[in-house]
Amino acid sequence: MPRAPQTPAEYWDTYKPHRDEGPALRPDAAVFEWTQYPGHGPGAEFLGTPLPRRALDLGPAEGAEAAHLARQGVEVTGVDLSAVQVERARTWWQDTPRLDFVHADAVNYLTTTSTTFDAVYSVWGAVWFTDPDQLLPLIARCLAPGGVLAFAHAEPTGETYGPQRMRGKWLEGRERELTVLRWQYGPEAWTDLLKRHGFTDVDATVLPAPADEPVGTLLARAHASS
Repeated sequence: MPRAPQTPAEYWDTYKPHRDEGPALRPDAAVFEWTQYPGHGPGAEFLGTPLPRRALDLGPAEGAEAAHLARQGVEVTGVDLSAVQVERARTWWQDTPRLDFVHADAVNYLTTTSTTFDAVYSVWGAVWFTDPDQLLPLIARCLAPGGVLAFAHAEPTGETYGPQRMRGKWLEGRERELTVLRWQYGPEAWTDLLKRHGFTDVDATVLPAPADEPVGTLLARAHASS
């Protein structure tokens, strides 16, 4: 029986284990997807027009969104907790200029970096899996004045907000399943959180799922104070 993950990093190391390393099976970076449904919702323009000069991707996993932006001339840094995901992304996108993947915890990276970004974004990534009261002030510190924070995660279900236990289908059959937390909030709660941490021009909403699909996508965008 496979060894069960002992840490959140190992949890994400097992994400999409069917993927082989190498360019043949890498995801398509032709478009920027914020939702789990291809072609549904906004694209890279959600980060602003023109696109930011320098962007930080928190939790890029396979790195498709980061690669898409880099191909558009954006200097992108992707920070991921999983060494496996970072190595896979580096292998897949090694031919893409202006793109760097860093193996680090998002909070640790934001605490220590001296780089200023025009945009910080997270597509079903670290913003969803990190305490916002810890993460949002660090993001604000690393954003240029007026810079944009944008993120997406699954539409919250039920009436319970805050940290929720998450189970991974890719862990089925293991002798013990490690649970991780994701922070589930609706648009109003995210708006309050972002404003409380100094962000302005907050726009948070739920994009309904396409017909016959069960779960929509929460989309949020805000700006650092000028």
